Formats: sequence, C-alpha cells, structure tokens
Amino acid sequence: MAASQAKSHPAAVAALLRDALADPGTAWSLGSFGAIAEFMRDPEEPVSPLSDSRLGLATARGAIALEVLPELRPLAYETAFASGWNHAVALCLPEDRCAMGQRTVVTELGPDEAAARPEDRDAVLFDLGLGLTAVDACVRTRDPEAIACLRAGLGQPLFDLSNPIGPQLVRLSPHRVFLARFGRIEVFSPIPGPGGTSPEGPHTHVLPKLLKGGRTHAATTPIPPGLVPCAAIHPPHPYKDMMGARIPFEPERLAAFQTLLDRWADPDWLAIKRGGVQGLGGTISPKHAQSARRAAEIQARYRRGECVEEMPSEEEEEAALHG
Repeated sequence: MAASQAKSHPAAVAALLRDALADPGTAWSLGSFGAIAEFMRDPEEPVSPLSDSRLGLATARGAIALEVLPELRPLAYETAFASGWNHAVALCLPEDRCAMGQRTVVTELGPDEAAARPEDRDAVLFDLGLGLTAVDACVRTRDPEAIACLRAGLGQPLFDLSNPIGPQLVRLSPHRVFLARFGRIEVFSPIPGPGGTSPEGPHTHVLPKLLKGGRTHAATTPIPPGLVPCAAIHPPHPYKDMMGARIPFEPERLAAFQTLLDRWADPDWLAIKRGGVQGLGGTISPKHAQSARRAAEIQARYRRGECVEEMPSEEEEEAALHG
C-alpha cells in the first residue's frame, strides 16, 4: 500500500498523542508554511486537563486540544542541514479531507464554542483570512475595544494597508487560535512587538513573505503525495532545547526518536536513511533521499563524539525553522 494511502489504527494514534502530551519536553505546532502556532510548557508549569472528550491540556499561557480522526496519519521524519538535523512527527490528513475555511478576508465566526477552556467559549472568534488550505488562523477576544477594531477590518485582507487591524494587533494581543480539522492550538501570551524575539512558551509566527508561496509545508519536509501536514509533534531533540539553544548531546533522545521512526516513518524513506533503497513505486525524491542519508551521517558523527560545528546557510536555517 502506498504511503499516502496507508491508515493508522486510531488506538495507536491516540496512544502516540497521549504519550507526547504527558511529556513536558515535547513541543507541538499547528499551521501551514508561513503561519504556525506552537505550544510548549515548562516541566513544573501547572496544567489543567480538558473538560470534554478531546485529548489535550491547558496552561496559563496556552492550550492544545486534539481529536483522533480515522483518517489522521502520523508521519515521523528527519530533515538534515549542514550542521545537524531536525525531527518531528507530522500529523497529516489526506488532501481531500483536510480543507478548512480558506477565507481570504477577515471574517467574524461568532463565539468560540469549541475553546479548550470553558471560560473562553463566549469570546468572539475572528478568522484572519490568510487563505490557508488546511488551517484557519484566528484570533479570539471578549475585549470591547479589540472586537470593535477587528469588526472595522471585516471583509478586508489582513495585510491591506487600509485595514485598521494590523497596526493595533500587537497592542490588543487577542488570543491566537489556529484550527485544523482534528484540533487546535491556542496562545494566550501577549504578541511580541516588532523586532521581538520568539517568547518562551506558546507563541505564533505569521510571515507574509512565506505565505505568498501558498505551500502547505517546507520543500525540505518529506511528506508523501496525497497527504497534507496540518500539525506536528516535536519530541525532545538530542542536541538542542525547545527554543533551539544547543545542549550537550543526549544519545537517549536520539534512540527514542529512532523508535518513533520505526513505527511512524514512511517505509521507503526509512530504508534509504538506513542504507537501503526504496521499494518499487516509491515516492521519495532525490532531494529527500539525500537529506535522509545526510541525517544518518551526522547522527553517526554525534554518536562517535565528534564535534559538528559547521554552520548552516541562511537558506538552510529557514528550512530548519519551518521544516
């Protein structure tokens, strides 16, 4: 069966999600190329379970809520660049089952009745109209000034110079709510000002330059044809923390992700990474095959205790951030 058509047992997918949610070292993302929400938490940070049947949790800074749809397909992968690699488990849907609102202008959606926390379900949800295929990028507020500002921009593209929302969004800092068919990430923390660095904890990125390409994911990400990645699990990385800072190499983390690859990677991609070739009818591109082999080479160097200090190019750093 082709990788894009393979199905995963819902109980196994639910177990994967529960294990990841229980680990404070695991981060999450939900979004598309150029617009993404990220959820993470500190080990000692208080968490609250959701009050309904969804999988997830909430903190004072954000929340995540997920449902296990029958068509939800986890896909574990690694992407290599000059001095290292990234890893993730993409949460994918078939192309014909992933579509969201695809609105291209700011649109009021009404009370957010599916909010992760009951206390947020009377706040008003607004789709920012980014025109994404598989994700609705929204904001939510009950503040009268913020609601008035957002309503003043209804029916207009967010990035139009005449839209009053843009200049006020940082100051008003409504909740950001990114939605896919199987779940959501909500960010409660204030939006950083211009030139600000990504805050620790839950946050969002919206990059208009990347949105213009209309892509669902970075070209470096080895997603089989027919699947669209809507979200991702980011397990603890062997040589960097959740904010990307270098840490001493931890081989146990590398081994743990290889176990996830055994269960959730595309079989052809995994065969290439481990020195083999993909099967007949395989869909792994030469570029992705090269990246798989490169990841294996760099990981072998880390296991041998070699110092890997070569810095990635600017293009590779962008791919590392978004892929």
